[in-house]
Amino acid sequence: MEVAFLLNNKYRVHEVAKDFGKNSKEITDILTEYATTPKNHMQPLDDRELSLIFEYLTQHNQVDSLESIFAEVYREPKPAPKAEPAKPAQGGQQPQAQKSGKGGQNNGGQARPAGQNGGQAQNQGGQKPPQQQPAASRPGARVPEKKVVDTRKGGQVNLEKYDQRLEDLAAGKTKQMQGGKQKFQGRSQRKGGFQSGKRRQEEQEKMRRLQLEIAKKTPLTVKIPDEIGVGELASRMKKTGAEVVKTLMKNGVMASLSDIIDFDTAAIIAEELGCKVEHEVIVTIEEKLIDTAEDKPEDLVPRAPVVVVMGHVDHGKTSLLDYIRHAHVAAGEAGGITQHIGAYQVEVQGKTITFLDTPGHEAFTAMRARGAMITDIAILVVAADDGIMPQTVESINHAKAANIPIIVAINKMDKPEANPERIKEQLTKYELVPEEWGGETIICPISAKTGEGIDNLLEMVNLTAEMQELKANPNRSAHGAVIEARLDKGRGPVATLLVQNGTLKQGDVIIAGTAVGRVRAMTSAKGEKLTEAGPSVPVEIIGMGEVPDAGDDFHAVADERMARELAEQRKHEQKMASSAPVGKVSLEDLFSQIQAGEMKNLNVIVKADVQGSAEAVKASLEKLSNEEVRVRVIHCAVGAINESDVMLATTSNAIIVGFNVRPDHNAKESAGRNKVDMRMYRVIYDCINEIETAMKGMLSPKFKEVELGTAEVRNVFRITGVGMVAGCYVTEGKMQRGAQMRLLRDNIVIYDGAIASLQRFKDSVKEVAQGYECGITFEKFQDIKEGDIVEAYLMEQIEV
Repeated sequence: MEVAFLLNNKYRVHEVAKDFGKNSKEITDILTEYATTPKNHMQPLDDRELSLIFEYLTQHNQVDSLESIFAEVYREPKPAPKAEPAKPAQGGQQPQAQKSGKGGQNNGGQARPAGQNGGQAQNQGGQKPPQQQPAASRPGARVPEKKVVDTRKGGQVNLEKYDQRLEDLAAGKTKQMQGGKQKFQGRSQRKGGFQSGKRRQEEQEKMRRLQLEIAKKTPLTVKIPDEIGVGELASRMKKTGAEVVKTLMKNGVMASLSDIIDFDTAAIIAEELGCKVEHEVIVTIEEKLIDTAEDKPEDLVPRAPVVVVMGHVDHGKTSLLDYIRHAHVAAGEAGGITQHIGAYQVEVQGKTITFLDTPGHEAFTAMRARGAMITDIAILVVAADDGIMPQTVESINHAKAANIPIIVAINKMDKPEANPERIKEQLTKYELVPEEWGGETIICPISAKTGEGIDNLLEMVNLTAEMQELKANPNRSAHGAVIEARLDKGRGPVATLLVQNGTLKQGDVIIAGTAVGRVRAMTSAKGEKLTEAGPSVPVEIIGMGEVPDAGDDFHAVADERMARELAEQRKHEQKMASSAPVGKVSLEDLFSQIQAGEMKNLNVIVKADVQGSAEAVKASLEKLSNEEVRVRVIHCAVGAINESDVMLATTSNAIIVGFNVRPDHNAKESAGRNKVDMRMYRVIYDCINEIETAMKGMLSPKFKEVELGTAEVRNVFRITGVGMVAGCYVTEGKMQRGAQMRLLRDNIVIYDGAIASLQRFKDSVKEVAQGYECGITFEKFQDIKEGDIVEAYLMEQIEV
């Protein structure tokens, strides 16, 4: 039993139980009470756990009296039928062994066992030493035998032998013992013990071999994270890279030293190479700092809904918000100064509603682009005398993409030409069917001017919020979103925050994106100073180190130093991400994403010059859906491609398809930054064919468009024999004779052809640079007007 423990270092629970005549549960109970509960009866025990078990069993198996111990140890020897040699005695018998001859002296002054130098004492002295006489022939004195303490029911444990061997195996103690031994044996060595030195070397060599055997039998423990490089794995296992690669190949994995493998693969390889595996959990700064624990259901309490108002320009969004804000101000506050912080709360029938006073769906979409899902309900304002307009459609599609319920407010009902039934009919085209027509969309006729129907609208908001069962936990550190942020000359960075969960308190350290600071002061929309703000409460704060971005998540944290470290890490990640390619969907890699199972829906935004073209394209594209991928047209409208379209494409991972339309300047820049794929066509068939071939993996573009420059038409005049000439000012790049060109009117393509001639005063020139005027004529086209834009470009062949 002792040898098994010392060599393998694995003395298991069931083995201890067996050796002490106990069952495994009793040993487990001891460990549970004084240490930790073992996983099962096969768990190896360490020195501390063994010591606890020995101590416990010793304390709970006390003998009746010391006399019983001494009766066992110092007992009268019984006559034996046959003489047997006794074991060498320790203590007072040593001098006799020394007197019997020089060879009787050993390294430590102790008697040697028979078979070594002790044999010389026998021959030289001619007299048998007393310790080797049979026990029966000794005098009748009581001689102490080996002392054995029995703490179990069956078998014996020689504790002296156990302790001695355990100490010998400890590397540190071995060195100390050897050092001490040299000092103690100094006199013996000076007397000429050549054999003593040889023996010591043999003992040391034996010890080294024993330690080597233990090391071989004890497997190396390797910590492996979720992913690890093959070379790093080899280093941790203290194996060569060739061994690891060879083992991987045996298991059917072809990998080089620089490749990354997952935990399961690495664990199989490590175990095959004789290592013990532990899963290494890497905790990031963000995980240490930010509390992301799930809330228990019993800790949640109802919170106010967060509402955003959207709609077309001049349909009454601002008027509606102003009426709600002033009509629901508490008594005595009417004369107070209400400051604009981008959000405010109103009380309706004892319930609170939080309104986001954003400048339309652009800001709302910008927040979504950064992943901030902060609104619960959208109110879509439609003018009763105007109907569904392009921005109304955009608002519908943005709210749908955000997956939030829409309540339609038909405004301007006070006007005589108001026609709500026509609006309801138009809404059905966008899958917004009124409740009275069997649908699920709540329609509320209102007048922001007279206040008609607004109370009913707010009641519907409360009802929708009740159906959603909005809840939060106020008793935890706050987190939420940044609604607005600016730099104030007197107060420094000022941010409007919406608390989504927890409670924000004055003095809290917060991190928002890459900005860190301490909440020095909090103000409500009513201008009141606050010391804390709970869920769904908007507040304006000062104390940030820099201006955060709108839509950034914020978290209240406990460690400011660690928060600054995380902010620096995020800045570095942003810098790296800006230089790395963005994994957006494009027609070129569409097929590979479908094959990899990453693409289930192909989202498309369609913009066209007329409504008929837009609807035709939408219908044709949606017919391309197959079993692997569904083509979804998430937005279809008339007009030029604008920044809002690009923002929607960014948040929805969509491509933009344009027919006889072009992106404006801001949309081009935004698409370039966000890596949004924009495709322009003049023929519907070209678009359908290109997307279909991309889905099949057969798309092979032969040409790409290279923009040369743009020019603005400032004068138009007719020259006999030449026709209409456009007097232009080059605003960007250059105009080049023979280049392809497009003539745009309100970003709609009027003509696509070639530049016939390029004049600079009376001279015909090859090109005209930015900042100069020129005259341009077009091939077979005369319909030119002031304000038109000329785009010059070349088609370059792509080398495959």
